[in-house]
Amino acid sequence: MWRFGMCLVLGAAIAISGASGAAAEVRHRTEYSITLSGLPIARASFSTTMDRTRYVISGNIRSAGIVDIITSISAETSVRGTMQNDRLQAQQYVLSYTKGKRNRLYTVNFRNGNVTSTSTKPEPRRPRNWVPVTQRDLRKVLDPISGIIIPGNSKVCPKTLPIFDGETRMDLVLAPKGAKSYTAGKFRTDAIVCSVRFVPKSGFRKGRKDIAYLSRLNSMEIWFAKAENVNVYAPVYVRIPTDYGPVAISAVKFGN
Repeated sequence: MWRFGMCLVLGAAIAISGASGAAAEVRHRTEYSITLSGLPIARASFSTTMDRTRYVISGNIRSAGIVDIITSISAETSVRGTMQNDRLQAQQYVLSYTKGKRNRLYTVNFRNGNVTSTSTKPEPRRPRNWVPVTQRDLRKVLDPISGIIIPGNSKVCPKTLPIFDGETRMDLVLAPKGAKSYTAGKFRTDAIVCSVRFVPKSGFRKGRKDIAYLSRLNSMEIWFAKAENVNVYAPVYVRIPTDYGPVAISAVKFGN
């Protein structure tokens, strides 16, 4: 559940990166609040550098509030790639994920949308009921950060996003759910609301309760806002229902 939530919050990294224009290099910082039933459980911040041809996004997520009472969770991530017709095309994606004393480092290299190599350190022990990732699963896939940045000249939803996060291959199936206004401090924008359905393909333990739970959900939402200067849509709000209440990922600060 946590890593799926991270996949969605990572994708919000450049929600309005084009605010200063794309003709020269853009440097932008964004901050996000992650809550459970209104209670803070994590914080996230991202820095983006972008010009006409290349981009680099780096970010971190830290558990907070009630989560820290149980265990500390953190993640450091980065993705670099090229700009091609307003689409972010990843070349390398890295995620370092820590829970308590356990750490995992995921590295994925891409070429033209296909995974050329992937590694996980330390190498995990796979159970017998593990659904393995095949070479076919790694063709025409997206990383979890730039993968949910939608070109401004295409429909936001309906759309199916084939995501690979270094371990799990999943589809995020988006369907239209209307439009709403989104406000965060002085930032206000119109947002396209999509329902999102999680479809696990491979790279998970068969029978996992959290995977089964996410697969059954039909009330998750992602709100996309348009960054006019770079002509893309990106998430500013994500809502994931859980047995303990809704998890909300909200953009709270934008600026250099």
